[in-house]
Amino acid sequence: MTKKMILAVAMAAPLMIALPAAADGDHRAKAIAVIKKDFQPRGQAGLDRLAEDGVQAICNRTGNKPPDYIEKAMTADQLATVKYPADGKLLGDWKEGEKIAQSGRGFTWTDNPGLPVGGNCYNCHKIAPKETSFGTIGPSLYQFGKLRGNTAETQKYAYSKIWNAKAFNLCSEMPRFGHAGALNEKQVKDLVALLLDPESPVNK
Repeated sequence: MTKKMILAVAMAAPLMIALPAAADGDHRAKAIAVIKKDFQPRGQAGLDRLAEDGVQAICNRTGNKPPDYIEKAMTADQLATVKYPADGKLLGDWKEGEKIAQSGRGFTWTDNPGLPVGGNCYNCHKIAPKETSFGTIGPSLYQFGKLRGNTAETQKYAYSKIWNAKAFNLCSEMPRFGHAGALNEKQVKDLVALLLDPESPVNK
């Protein structure tokens, strides 16, 4: 199979969920069938949450280590999904960003659709120094702006990373907040400010 053909298969990966499992036996198909049987849609938590998209499928089937040429093509596609603000401003209010980082609410079946959703950032990262409870799945973001500078390029990177982390690491475990509709443009701006604004406690 040529590289071109393999890439085409990777792009069509969302269809794989509906096909019988091949190389990995039928275990995946059986597991998905059980999940679909037991998962009951409630509120905004629908069955669509069980479906893989192409990125998730290729990462799941390669142990998070897709071939370089596939990863390069697909990360470029993910970067193209980032929606930047029309006004060109990427820095919001760091105080609002801290509230979003602290909040883990939203997107469950008990939450009303349309309500603001939190980022739950402290679940994976150390961010502001006064918060002593934080996860270590992701890297520390303390002094992020102080170390990297508050340049236009750094702002764009931070905004893009929060919007769609898979644009930089295809199999990243970080949620695609903007891409998934979990955070809106203003919320992402506020998180960028939390990380980069010189007045943010993150950079003190």
